[in-house]
Amino acid sequence: MVLYLFAISLGLATALATIAIWSPRAVWIKVGALAIAALFLPATYVSVVDLLSRPKPIALEWQRAGLTEAKVIGADLREGEAIYVWLRTPGAAEPRAYVLPWDRKLAEQLHGAQREARARGTAVHARNLFEGDQDRRQPMFYALPQSALPPKEVPAQNPIVLESPGGRR
Repeated sequence: MVLYLFAISLGLATALATIAIWSPRAVWIKVGALAIAALFLPATYVSVVDLLSRPKPIALEWQRAGLTEAKVIGADLREGEAIYVWLRTPGAAEPRAYVLPWDRKLAEQLHGAQREARARGTAVHARNLFEGDQDRRQPMFYALPQSALPPKEVPAQNPIVLESPGGRR
């Protein structure tokens, strides 16, 4: 994805440089336009690469807008600043880092879900995290319930036979 963004930037810078060269302007304006285009490319590459290491604001996530469920792999709560979450979404090959604006109720909900999941031995999931108009009555973070035990197999013939002292069953 980064290479595509850089390729688009390269194409735009080349188009602007071409326009600058062929425009009927003074030579110093053409040289200035070429210098700006030449400085634009490394600046674009550095900024795009730097963005790769930062969590994405949840409000800017448009690719997963219809997604209703995600597994929370990790979280970091920074009181008064933000809630950082590491999510595994269905259909994505790798997990993604997101940042949510600080919300005390949401932080308490996430912390409680983490505690509950740790006690149950399950995972934390997020519901409707990518929706713009979130229903605050439903919890966004919750611990998965414990998985049900496998059903017991009942033998075809019951081996236990109870007999009363008088010989009757």
